[in-house]
Amino acid sequence: MVSIGLPGGAVARIRFAVSCLWEVATSVRVLRDAGDHAVHLPWATRVRPRLADAGLIPPATAAFPGDSAGGLLWQLIPAGPHYLPDFLTPAPEGLNPDLDTELGRLLATPVEVVRADLDSYAGRHSPAVRDLYADPVAGLRRLADEIVRYWRIALAPDWARLRLLLDAEVHRRARRLAADGAAGLLNDLHRQVRWEGETLAIAQQHCTAADVPDGNGLVLIPSVFVWPSVLSVAAGPAPQLAYPARGVATLWETPRQSSDSLAAVLGRGRARVLAEMRAPVSTTELARRTGLSAGGVSQHLAVLRAAGLVTTHRSGRTVLNSRTTVAEALLSVAG
Repeated sequence: MVSIGLPGGAVARIRFAVSCLWEVATSVRVLRDAGDHAVHLPWATRVRPRLADAGLIPPATAAFPGDSAGGLLWQLIPAGPHYLPDFLTPAPEGLNPDLDTELGRLLATPVEVVRADLDSYAGRHSPAVRDLYADPVAGLRRLADEIVRYWRIALAPDWARLRLLLDAEVHRRARRLAADGAAGLLNDLHRQVRWEGETLAIAQQHCTAADVPDGNGLVLIPSVFVWPSVLSVAAGPAPQLAYPARGVATLWETPRQSSDSLAAVLGRGRARVLAEMRAPVSTTELARRTGLSAGGVSQHLAVLRAAGLVTTHRSGRTVLNSRTTVAEALLSVAG
């Protein structure tokens, strides 16, 4: 259990951030034990051979890999729920920092912080981890290089889709904060998170982090790969909480056919578009999911908006489409 003090002034400093490094770290945890993250098995099955060929993770044939198997990134990240060195996930600056920006913060980690985190790391120290401890500056450069290679293979091909889901989550939660205040937001994040009496309690098994009686705000990190649990970083300038974004279970699904009854009412194309809008989504992504042209999807969306079944909002440079409550009710009845 971790307790973070969030009095009125700190609550006013709650902010969101989408983090590339958090997705790197948590996705490696998925590869460590994909059985605990079954929703991501299609992704893990696809990327694992490519990462093994690049020497970043042990090959699947290595049932009991040695301490030095895989790269430094792999050796630093244990299977959950054990401690993840905090320096791997520095607090992001701004809402959507890119990977290069976050790697700059990683490379700027003070030597004493790297060593203190490694002292808390329960995993066995491989030669590469011992080298990082002995020379954190050189070790972090090696780690950053591996993260770039890992990103290109494992996450970059899907990042546009992941980013849309994460941006939609930020939009949804910001609306919840505006409508219901901090209590409504924080107590709806995850079953392991509770805010009561100016204290945010995070139930995490095996967590030995010290409580933070006077938290300096809070950075909320919606994440794809942290599912189904949460992760927190209490150290640093502001505590961080990574929690599962809604809609994660739909990311790797095979597109499903819309029901015949709904297609009879709306037309098969519009019914299919509506069925694929399980979370706020762009027109381009809807075209990819449905196999329709972007122009055809746009025409269907125009009709659905006019019928009160779809709304749109802008997230940065992207326009996201969402189902209305009327559409949700229609889909539930159509089955």
